[in-house]
Amino acid sequence: MPEIYVGNEADFPEGDRKILVVDGHEVGVFRINGGFRAFHNYCPHQGGPVCQGKIIRKVEENLNPDQTSRGLKYSEDHVHIVCPWHGFEYDIETGEHPGDHNVKIRKCEVAVRGGEVFLVV
Repeated sequence: MPEIYVGNEADFPEGDRKILVVDGHEVGVFRINGGFRAFHNYCPHQGGPVCQGKIIRKVEENLNPDQTSRGLKYSEDHVHIVCPWHGFEYDIETGEHPGDHNVKIRKCEVAVRGGEVFLVV
């Protein structure tokens, strides 16, 4: 499969992203939790530029042992991308919307070799 050079791994700080145009379509490449993920820059809700949205930790209910709430907290494990048009969130590991696992942004394959990052198309 053809590959497109994205950049040097060392040039991507944790939490960074790069938007590329591939065959007329935008693709966002992210470095999250030490790994690389890539998605088409198209929100299934209404076509917004999802990859240009805010990157945040998932908001979770903080529960006591008896299941009463202590309020909200940011997840230690899950990171979301938020579409800037209407606030739809997607898990940056899976591309899935947290409320409906049938709604997801389209993933792309990323390869890292010899310190270089490639988008596999």
